[in-house]
Amino acid sequence: MTWDEMGPLLWEAAGQTAQMVGWSTLFTVLFGLPLGVALVVFDRGGLRPLPAVKSVLGVVVNVGRSLPFIVLMIAIIPFTRLVVGTTIGTAAVVVPLTVGAVPFFARLVETALREVGADVVQAAQAMGAGRTTIVRKVLLPEALPGLVAAVTVTVVALIGYSAMAGTIGGGGLGDLAVRYGYQRFETLLMIVTVVLLIVLVQLIQSLGDLVARRLSHR
Repeated sequence: MTWDEMGPLLWEAAGQTAQMVGWSTLFTVLFGLPLGVALVVFDRGGLRPLPAVKSVLGVVVNVGRSLPFIVLMIAIIPFTRLVVGTTIGTAAVVVPLTVGAVPFFARLVETALREVGADVVQAAQAMGAGRTTIVRKVLLPEALPGLVAAVTVTVVALIGYSAMAGTIGGGGLGDLAVRYGYQRFETLLMIVTVVLLIVLVQLIQSLGDLVARRLSHR
């Protein structure tokens, strides 16, 4: 296979990977951030201690993190079909990617929020701030560098998940590597795909680290 033949294939696959990772990252943050906040707020000594609720949420998160992504992707096929109407293609992969990443991201959010000093929260409470205000204007802003790092780690993980999703018709660079690099023995295309994934991960990690450092020195 020549470079002229590989170019369109790589461009299309990279676009599919970007679409999968982009949408799943958006939904992961939308669902995972509130879940991570709840794990902290409802814990013993939290802003609204509800140990029973926290325990249930903790079990749900732990179960979600325990399942290998390839198993999870197959297990929730009926749910994926219910949500998007199909189980094949880029849009369908966003569902298991999100379901798999939300528990992972929620734990990272929990860790970032727990690093906020108790004295900062206590000072806000002393000034009469309510629970919602403390979460919005104290916990989240103070934990912002850690939250950016959490998003970065999650995006890198989602890139790996999306490559696995290609093995069952999800599209993207993983699908390209399997269909051409493995099944058709196009070794050069396989190498180029691997290099692209490595470069993509390095760029995202470097950008995330840079933003987190800038925020931590505000």
